[in-house]
Amino acid sequence: MGNSAARFDPGTEQLLVAVDDGIGRITLNNPERHNTLSVEMRRAVPAALTALNEDPDVRVIVLTGAGERAFSAGADISEFGEQRTTPQARAEYDRGSAFGGSVWAAIDKPIIGMIRGYCIGGGLLVALQADIRIAAEGSQFGVPAGRLGLGYAVSGVRALLDLVGPASASEILFSARRLDADEALRIGLVNRVVAGDRLETEVSELAQMIAANAPMTIAACKAAIRELRRDPDERELARVDAMVEACFRSEDYLEGQRAFKEKRAPNFRGR
Repeated sequence: MGNSAARFDPGTEQLLVAVDDGIGRITLNNPERHNTLSVEMRRAVPAALTALNEDPDVRVIVLTGAGERAFSAGADISEFGEQRTTPQARAEYDRGSAFGGSVWAAIDKPIIGMIRGYCIGGGLLVALQADIRIAAEGSQFGVPAGRLGLGYAVSGVRALLDLVGPASASEILFSARRLDADEALRIGLVNRVVAGDRLETEVSELAQMIAANAPMTIAACKAAIRELRRDPDERELARVDAMVEACFRSEDYLEGQRAFKEKRAPNFRGR
């Protein structure tokens, strides 16, 4: 397994990558600064995601932040003057962004965002890339762009809009206020809110449940969800249809039927 994420070195101590029992984990690791998205962290995320996606031992990816205070408080505002002023500097900043580019769209495996504490600005944009978000009680969400005067990219607006709808997206972006975990749950920003001491357990149980299911089926479902969120004239439905057909032709499909007849848990191999 030359591409094994278990041996992947992200090249910075500000990003941790681990694999355990089919679950890959990416941890934003700058807790002293609320896991703000430094340049080196943002540049390391795409390669880490790709390594986990290519690792045959990984069935699910968990994305989280180190420490108890923050998933991520967003971009490092102290870098804005140098890196987000001229058009050329902004373009370079966006190319190195953890939430920019096409890398997220290339990930076939399900991603769970495990959120504790602040999930703000760019940190929220990273969390929006997850397929499922589970938050601890006391977490806070928001987009402070309106209080900073910066322009907010269409891709970020669309990610938020797709999830919570135009009314809630408008309030979040126009007001720049903080939302607590209960409000985030009510508007659909997160899937569920759990007690802080249950967060790891709840995420682990869900990840293990997903990891036990047929990987090809999960990948086809994720692809279908992704394509249906795109504009109709941009959808690649033929690719999804091919993935669905591959499920029916797979060994896992036969294994699922055998396991059902034998009243046992299936042992899916992703082929």
